[in-house]
Amino acid sequence: MDIDIEALFAPITINGHAVKNRLSVAPMTRISATEDGRATETMIRYYERFARGGFGTVITEGIYTDQAFSQGYVQQPGMTDEVQANAWKPVVKNIKSHGAFAIAQMMHAGAISQANRFRDTTVGPSSVQPKGEQMTFYHGNGGYALPAAITDEQIADTIAGMAASAARAIEVAGFDAIEIHGANGYLLDQFLTDYTNTRADRWGGVTENRVRLILETFKAVRGKLGAKTPVGVRISQGKVNDYHHKWADAERDAEIIFGGLADAGADFIHVTEFEAWKPAFAPGGPSLMNLARRYAPKAVILANGGLHNVEQAVEALDDGADIIAIGRGALANPDLPKRLLDRGALNDFDPTILGPIANIKESELAM
Repeated sequence: MDIDIEALFAPITINGHAVKNRLSVAPMTRISATEDGRATETMIRYYERFARGGFGTVITEGIYTDQAFSQGYVQQPGMTDEVQANAWKPVVKNIKSHGAFAIAQMMHAGAISQANRFRDTTVGPSSVQPKGEQMTFYHGNGGYALPAAITDEQIADTIAGMAASAARAIEVAGFDAIEIHGANGYLLDQFLTDYTNTRADRWGGVTENRVRLILETFKAVRGKLGAKTPVGVRISQGKVNDYHHKWADAERDAEIIFGGLADAGADFIHVTEFEAWKPAFAPGGPSLMNLARRYAPKAVILANGGLHNVEQAVEALDDGADIIAIGRGALANPDLPKRLLDRGALNDFDPTILGPIANIKESELAM
């Protein structure tokens, strides 16, 4: 390996908080909590491996944020009360004991919820049938339910739930920062997406309206936590149920979305694409991470999507990214940063890790 990896190990600060390198574990749904949403001993061991392996940042899987419509999966962890928040404490303690920066991802599944112990129905921005099929490796079966159009009162409750859960994550569980999940087809992204949001009110229509829920959620979380806690947002075009979706107005939409986050004061923006280095829209055009950097120049940009290849990870740092978020590569190599420093070979990703059910396997914990 003759690639200069020095840039991947340069420190960086996020809203005054030191992060030791540019390698992060991406958020990955692993459905290994208890039925009532508490983090488990298995999760403690799973997350600690990444921190022990040298990752500068560890981002959790999506954590549900209210006892209404936010839960998306069986055995998904929550942050809706003190019991759930306290269960995260040892997870966070062990991540931070290795000098890693711990980020909690707040998530509302919306119309693509596959299981929710609090509700038998789902909500979305509009009563529009979600594309695709439920994911079997998360215990899904068949098509998604037809959601009800979420009401203004329920929108307010959703925002309040996100803010309250974010506060528990910081004040009780001990996380360093919050990531708001505005990507991958979940509720906030459903509002952003033209074909899932057919509303005629202030939440629908033009892109400036459809991005409003993301921005209002960010402002509520920021208001709850204050200016010193890092708060960011994850953004994507593709979704778990519509991999190849593109924003209709291309770079103009990118300007509105990333510019809106910049104006709101997002400390970091986490962009994810299937292959992060590829043009976001037209052939030969800029990548999504490049556009995020262009329109949110003060935010720390995290980039995710096939960047476990070291050469592409280094190149991404020259294309707008500040931190590289790694998913499959981290599952295959929980000690990936240490391997890079030691010039060791990387394991290929074994898809059986996520099958037949994507819960955490004992074999992983032995890696």
